[in-house]
Amino acid sequence: MSAYVYAASRTPFGKFGGALAGVRPDDLAALAIRSVLDKTPGLDRESIDDVVWGNANGAGEENRNVARMAALLAGLPVSVSGTTINRLCGSGLDAAMMGSRQIESGDADIVLTGGVESMTRAPWVLPKPNRGFPAGDATAVSTTLGWRLVNPAMPKEWTISLGEANEQLAEKFGVSRERQDEFAARSHRLAHEAWEAGFYDDLVAAVPGKEEPLLTRDEGIRPSTTVEKLAGLKTAFRGPDEGGTITAGNASPLNDGASAVLLGSEQAGQQLGLEPLARIVGRGAMALEPQLFGYAPVEAANRALARAGIGWDQVGAVELNEAFAVQSLVCVDAWPIDPEIVNTRGGAIAIGHPLGASGGRILGTLAKVLRQDNLRYGVAAICIGVGQGLAVVLENPAATA
Repeated sequence: MSAYVYAASRTPFGKFGGALAGVRPDDLAALAIRSVLDKTPGLDRESIDDVVWGNANGAGEENRNVARMAALLAGLPVSVSGTTINRLCGSGLDAAMMGSRQIESGDADIVLTGGVESMTRAPWVLPKPNRGFPAGDATAVSTTLGWRLVNPAMPKEWTISLGEANEQLAEKFGVSRERQDEFAARSHRLAHEAWEAGFYDDLVAAVPGKEEPLLTRDEGIRPSTTVEKLAGLKTAFRGPDEGGTITAGNASPLNDGASAVLLGSEQAGQQLGLEPLARIVGRGAMALEPQLFGYAPVEAANRALARAGIGWDQVGAVELNEAFAVQSLVCVDAWPIDPEIVNTRGGAIAIGHPLGASGGRILGTLAKVLRQDNLRYGVAAICIGVGQGLAVVLENPAATA
């Protein structure tokens, strides 16, 4: 039995502290659920077998199991179950991978997958003391991004910042600041062009406000971005004299948003009254040293292709989450592909990277790219902090080329 993508939708991605700062993550997730179900009016909501949702935080308003919370807030029947999974940046893609396995095994016919993150509203946390009423001070730790409350047994080289890890990648693979800035400028240009061409109109649902929408388009896209402007930014993790290359302009920002992907069996299409957008034909996971996490999508994608029974020469499109320009470039350099097939409608450097939502975004985008460009196979891949990567191979059943 095969698992198919039938519909995909997401919210616009907001900037940290931006238009979506006042929206709870469970409300963002509920909106994504409602928007994807609006595309399937023939679906009996009772027939949804499960909601599998990605989220990297869970420490705040997500209330531990945001899948169940969002399903209830979205008005799904109380009989529809929900589970939240956490593979950090890969959570949303992992949700789709898990949902597809449920369908392929025959345990489910219809699974609603996706993910959410409000990096703005991620809380500070305090470690509990070993005894009551300690005399010393306590330090609040941000849960927005990166390591927190690190176990002292972890080797120091593993627990460096995400930025420093990518500076090490740049050093290891010889990726220049200039190449990173060029890649980042391309991301903004292609994302803007895709919005202007109407590509995202039916993939993105506006976030409503009291009188007018809070946000209708991705908030971080800057069409005026140029390589020259990016070259003027200061490096963020190492000084120029230390060989620093990464800036706020060639890395993904902090963001808020949610995405949803409706999966189903072939038989589910009859109830939905829809032809599938894509078939999931391969999945792959990879792990390596935590500080090399940006390189993990390389082998994850290779494994997914091997399981799909195809090679890179048959791949027409790649959606690679742009956590950092440097990690994207080292992955693209490692694959035997034309770099121009990667992120043809822009990527996370421009669009944004709300951790749990990015996997659903790249999967939904890939399915539409394959349809619009009449391509048969595509790869969605994502790097994950602490040394992991995931990839999914999609097939466009309607491709004629």
